[in-house]
Parts: sequence; structure tokens; C-alpha cells
Amino acid sequence: MKIGFIGLGNMGAPMAKNLAKAGHDVVGFDNIATIPKEITPGASSKSVANNADVVIFMLPNGEISRLVAIDIMSIMKKGSVLIDCSTIDVASAKKINELANESSINFLDAPVSGGVVGANSGSLTFMVGGKKDIYDRLIPLFDIMGQKSVFCGTAGSGQSAKICNNMILGVTMIATCEAFALADNLGLDRQAMYDVVSTSSGSSWSMNTYCPAEGIGPKSPSDNSYLPGFSADLMLKDLRLSQQAANEAGTSTPLGEVATKIYQTFVENGDGSGLDFSAILPWIKTSQRS
Repeated sequence: MKIGFIGLGNMGAPMAKNLAKAGHDVVGFDNIATIPKEITPGASSKSVANNADVVIFMLPNGEISRLVAIDIMSIMKKGSVLIDCSTIDVASAKKINELANESSINFLDAPVSGGVVGANSGSLTFMVGGKKDIYDRLIPLFDIMGQKSVFCGTAGSGQSAKICNNMILGVTMIATCEAFALADNLGLDRQAMYDVVSTSSGSSWSMNTYCPAEGIGPKSPSDNSYLPGFSADLMLKDLRLSQQAANEAGTSTPLGEVATKIYQTFVENGDGSGLDFSAILPWIKTSQRS
């Protein structure tokens, strides 16, 4: 396939490189990042999208995705496919789908889980919304970039699945870090804490796979000075998206709301910006009970 890839940052670049290594003709554009040598550079978003069978986005937010989609729709081939792998608000995904339908272009929203490590290794998980037959046709592309893709339903469903998943992740990471801080202050050994919880009813991905305590469990960012695998800034972004969606859907999410406020304080006032989202553990440890 001829693939246009727009957004070649930390996530987009390795995804595009994996497609190129698999034999696809990949033309890429980014107005900031350096274009990898495996990718043919394009002069603009429009030049990348021109005559492409598939155009893939990996962009920062919904507003940018909408603006780029509007910019390229007029020159995309009828019947071609736009896949937005960015994590954006559900309303923006549905709006891009409307624009695509008006231009006889197929649209899939396909946010990812797995971070930069998963993008580099081709082990991402894709959550896909749109038309099932279009998804089925493009499964080979998802299989190159990831280890798993899940069809979630109509356009916007991929984003819905992503923000629901990450709301759970944010809440459980805070609870895990609070539990370690409490265990420390109670004099409980961290390894003993891990050995009990990881095999008991308190187990979770945050504890078992991505333990926020240094030297405990499998290797994670806590063992590397909390250099981000998934940054606190991105967790805050996703939690804000979850609360925007909850407001639009009229859904009560009290823990999601509190988690958003906690990560906002950590990122904006607690030196959490630029660190992994699990770095909230040492920050919680230094916080005083009111």
C-alpha cells in the first residue's frame, strides 16, 4: 500500500518505520520532528495524503486532528482510508468521521496502548472504531504495528475504549502508590507488600506489571529514575478526556474526577511534568495528611 503518515514524533516515527520495513511505501510529514531515513519525506500534510491508499495520524489532540483532516480531505482519493491513532476526544473522532463520509473517505479511530516501547517493538494494542469491513481489510497493517487490535464498534468507539481503560489505569496507579506509602509508614517491607498484593485480591496491572516501587516486581520506570514509559502529562491528558466524555454522557465518575485533580496537582505543582505517571509514588510519600 501507499501510506501517508502525519505525525512522526516518539510514537508515530517507529510505527511508520515498522510499516516501511514490512514493504509498504510510506511517505511522512511532521512540522517539528525529524523524518526517519526509512520514510520518504513529504513537503506538507496534503502532499503526504495525495494518492495515498491509507493516511495515518499520530497527533497531539483532537483540534489538530480535525484541522489536518479538513486540510487533506479534498485531495484524498475517494474510497481511501483515514486512520487516526491519536488519543483525542470522542466528539472530535465523530466529527472527523462525518467529514470523511461527506468526502467519500473511510475513517477509523484507532488509539493505541503500549507506549513508546510498544511502538518500537511493534507490540501495540489498537482500539478501533468505524466500519467493520474497513477494519477487517486493514488488519494486516495493525498486525505490523501491534500485537493486537480490537474492533470496538462505530466511529468514536476506539477513543471511548481508550479513555475508559486509562481512567481505570490512573485510578489504580494512585491507589497502588497510596498503598505503598501507607505500607512504608506502617513499617511493612515493600517486597512483602508486593508478594502479598500481587497474588491477592488487590492485584492489578499497576502493581504486577508496572510496579511504582523501585526494585520491586518486573523492571519498570521506577527502576530508571522514573523516566517516562507513559508520562504523567499524558495520563493527565487522558483523564481530562475521560471527564469531558463523562460530562457529555451525563455519567458520574467520582474516582475519575478525583484522579484527574490529583494528577493535575502532581503535574502542574508537584514537579511531575516530564516524569512517568508512576512517579506519583514519591510525591504521595512526601505529602502530608490534612
